[in-house]
Amino acid sequence: MPAGSLDKLKIAIRYGADAVYMGGSQYSLRAHAVFGEDELAEAVAYAHARHVKVFVTINIMAHNRDLQDLRTYLLFLREIEVDGLIISDPGIFSIAKEIVPEINIHISTQANITNQASAMFWQRQGATRVNLAREMSREEIEEIRRAVSLKLEVFVHGALCISYSGRCSLSLYMTGRDANHGNCAHPCRYRYALQEEKRPGQYFPVEEDAHGTYIFNSKDLCLLNRLPQLIAAGVDSLKIEGRMKSIYYVGAVTRLYRAALDYIADKMTAPEINLADLRLPDVFGAELFKIGSRGYTENFFDGPPTPEDMLYSGIKYEQTHAPVGVVRKLGPDKFFEVRNQLFVGDVIEHLGSGLTQREVKILAMSNQEGDDLTKANPGHLIRLQTEPALGKLQDNDLFRRRISG
Repeated sequence: MPAGSLDKLKIAIRYGADAVYMGGSQYSLRAHAVFGEDELAEAVAYAHARHVKVFVTINIMAHNRDLQDLRTYLLFLREIEVDGLIISDPGIFSIAKEIVPEINIHISTQANITNQASAMFWQRQGATRVNLAREMSREEIEEIRRAVSLKLEVFVHGALCISYSGRCSLSLYMTGRDANHGNCAHPCRYRYALQEEKRPGQYFPVEEDAHGTYIFNSKDLCLLNRLPQLIAAGVDSLKIEGRMKSIYYVGAVTRLYRAALDYIADKMTAPEINLADLRLPDVFGAELFKIGSRGYTENFFDGPPTPEDMLYSGIKYEQTHAPVGVVRKLGPDKFFEVRNQLFVGDVIEHLGSGLTQREVKILAMSNQEGDDLTKANPGHLIRLQTEPALGKLQDNDLFRRRISG
């Protein structure tokens, strides 16, 4: 799961992540979701205490200037005992193998591994895992699985770039911010209109659309319903995009995929099960509607997608629920940190483990000093009295409520 901050890391672990990935300040493809050295050390210690692995991204498209501090950084990552490095550049790979040969290296999706020869190349170099390009079909994944013994990882959920495995230069050309150095301005999400050279000021939509016209603007990837087939194909690890997303997104998506994998694992104990034909119950799909998205696509899973499969032209799935708060421990007490305005009388939903959830009605609220409140604003730390009673809560438990209308 993505860890764009220490808070998101804790949420991902609370809801069942086996591993998290994050980046430092110099070599990550998310320049605005990075950890300082002290934070990295704290994150690794927190995760390891809960038996969760930590992988650090060093996956920029490196120039010579980017290599100056790399050796020092690699030695630091060895010192804090990270579990793996996510690398795309062969030069960075070779330096890492020389300086910290004991750390596992995973090849990033930015390396564009689309065939078995490429996967075999990285296996021979000593990589332990490859994150395949996002332009892979199930059949191609199965062919690579038969050809190599190293671990295979695929992206299964999150935002897509319409470029080869995210190697896009549109942001650099249009804004001067280099996506391949972690500083994407997301110009593919802008609205565009066409202007003919001799008709200044006259704008024409590229398509008739009530929301505007977009360039290279994709729906979100979602392979939730393909998890049984991915497991049958021999995929070892599932990766989810979202270091820039909210804690609610990280927690809700982790919870959903954790529950799906546990459901599949339970079904796999039956001797007659045909994993490739297994289908998830409707409750899993229903949970997607509570998280919100730009519409979903299965991308290249069954072969090259059509424009209807990929192109985003407005909100396809209206988000039915919104986050309202998260449980925080302060000293011996637990408080509710408000994320959206709350009122006495509101009905909110607690996200438990698995897909268990329960609705409660707020009967009373009070602040840290014990003063009664009728309204709580974002950022407030409050105590709640509910019907039914909340009972025992875990740190970093999330709450949401149905969006009226």
